Amino acid sequence: MPTLAAGASPVTSAGWEVTVYYTAVATLHGGASQRVTGCPTIDCRKGHDQRDLGTFPASFVKAVKDEGTGRTADGRYLNWSYDTGYWMDTAPRDTAGRPLVPWVSAAADGDVLRAGARFSVLRCGTAEVTADVCAKLKSPTWTIVDEFTPGMGGSKHVDVYIGEETGPDFTDSDLYTTLKGATLSVLRA
Repeated sequence: MPTLAAGASPVTSAGWEVTVYYTAVATLHGGASQRVTGCPTIDCRKGHDQRDLGTFPASFVKAVKDEGTGRTADGRYLNWSYDTGYWMDTAPRDTAGRPLVPWVSAAADGDVLRAGARFSVLRCGTAEVTADVCAKLKSPTWTIVDEFTPGMGGSKHVDVYIGEETGPDFTDSDLYTTLKGATLSVLRA
């Protein structure tokens, strides 16, 4: 797709993969415990200032690494990124350190859609999703503020942030879905 000039109209583009990401919630996870080391704040580098961040359910720690963030039982957030590793915070964060906003924040590879690009889902494509889930994903205007872990994105792939998981086994729910062949309306930054 060509880059649009300021004031330009959105471009309709088919063939997108749309995945969702969420904030894991520690109290919804059980099983074995896992000790986590990392940064006590976002302002440190991977391999430096590493400390004991606590012990959490192993399935929660895995979800944080997969999704990027999780709310601990005491209300703090355990975040993870490829660049930093684990760190504790007061909010779920994007790769630039800004708070993620449910049903607004989205991620893409920077060479696919740059930060600030906005899009809406026009059609949910060929995925088997309920009409309710399709309507929920079509309703917002999403903004690219986050980026994929290197190697996880790709051409015509966006990831939309939907907030906190809503129950145990959230990844088996209808909302945790992947749209294949979706059509987007894109306004580039």
